[in-house]
Amino acid sequence: MAGAVVVAALYWSPNAVAEKAVAIPAPSAQALAGIAPSTQATETVVFAGGCFWGIQAVFQHTNGVLEAVSGYAGGKKGDAQYETVSGGGTGHAEAVQVRFDPTLVSYAQLLQIYFSVAHDPTQLNRQYPDVGPQYRSAVFTTTPAQKQLTERYIAELNAAKVFPAKIVTQLGALTAFYPAEKYHQNYATLHPDAQYIAQFDLPKIAHLKEMLPALYRAQPVLVAN
Repeated sequence: MAGAVVVAALYWSPNAVAEKAVAIPAPSAQALAGIAPSTQATETVVFAGGCFWGIQAVFQHTNGVLEAVSGYAGGKKGDAQYETVSGGGTGHAEAVQVRFDPTLVSYAQLLQIYFSVAHDPTQLNRQYPDVGPQYRSAVFTTTPAQKQLTERYIAELNAAKVFPAKIVTQLGALTAFYPAEKYHQNYATLHPDAQYIAQFDLPKIAHLKEMLPALYRAQPVLVAN
């Protein structure tokens, strides 16, 4: 676990401001119009938005999510290691691959969680104490329906001015996802007393439980060793 300890030491600051959740509406009927319900047994999407520890933890506590794996997306395979990604020059973002059952949780509901409690989509190439393009806000979609709804929802949220600034989330089709090193998986669950986790990630889980209780699960679905 030495590598994980180094990571926390690099990015945690006692003076950093903890994240705040923003209550936002779910995608409207207009945003959903013409988008057929999924007929797949499972779907996958990759979300990026700051350190993957917190994003993973939020979706591991989401009903209907079958697996949430920390990893890297947006760059090249040869650069998909933490030591290179952390420098910010690989093109990769720290990201989480979310596999879910669309009969239990819709993609629209996952988007609401992502934009409201999982991260702040108005921060460009950073997320609170973590700075660099590897911490950018991005959605890597796997179906045309996901892409269309994400575009519509971002436009809807911007038009409603639910955030004090414009959403800067990047949107693109997923080309590849590379799982992160073992010590990064389930990190928030395994290290709840770590200063970084306590300050930045546990509040996200608490916000999910408070703001979207029907989507919250107390027992996280963890990545198997």
